[in-house]
Amino acid sequence: MSTVALNLETDTVVLPEPAMPAAARLQQALSKRSSARTFRPDSLSMGTLSALLWSAYGINRADTCGRTAPSAHNWQEIDVFAVLPEGAYRYDARGNRLLLVKAEDLRAATGTQDFVASAPLNLVYVADFARMHDAKPDERAFLAGADAGCIAQNVYLYCACAGLATVVRGLIDRSHLAGVLGLSSTERVILAQSVGLAIST
Repeated sequence: MSTVALNLETDTVVLPEPAMPAAARLQQALSKRSSARTFRPDSLSMGTLSALLWSAYGINRADTCGRTAPSAHNWQEIDVFAVLPEGAYRYDARGNRLLLVKAEDLRAATGTQDFVASAPLNLVYVADFARMHDAKPDERAFLAGADAGCIAQNVYLYCACAGLATVVRGLIDRSHLAGVLGLSSTERVILAQSVGLAIST
């Protein structure tokens, strides 16, 4: 299995077509869904990374740019960041590619728990409140949280089918992480999620 090999000389990483695992029944995926905080140190393959990100929040209806996860009013206000040892990237679902944000290892900044610094992949779900143009200010965080939760569950179900371990996390120094990711004043860190190869029990 080829592992993630990112060329840091370019700001864009084009992902391969998602390599989805063999079809599994929903009941099987739900039965296997669990949280884990220990991971093998191995990197994920590029095909797995592509399939994981597509499952999380990819385009599943090209004619309407519909996503694999719902969003209130179809705002599509969530951006998924993939934080890897090689750097932090913003997932561009329409181009099926990663856009470099910062070429350094920022994994430790994605949470306050010790294991996040060594997890092969940390996903960060960021809401851009500017896209929620007709939402009441006091509803934005709630609705963005609900949308991010749908994305996180997609990741859980993919991981259950692909033999990966994952855990969604809310213990984050959001101000610090927003700073290292260079977020704008309208962007808010909602949740993070660690992913890696499962340790056999």
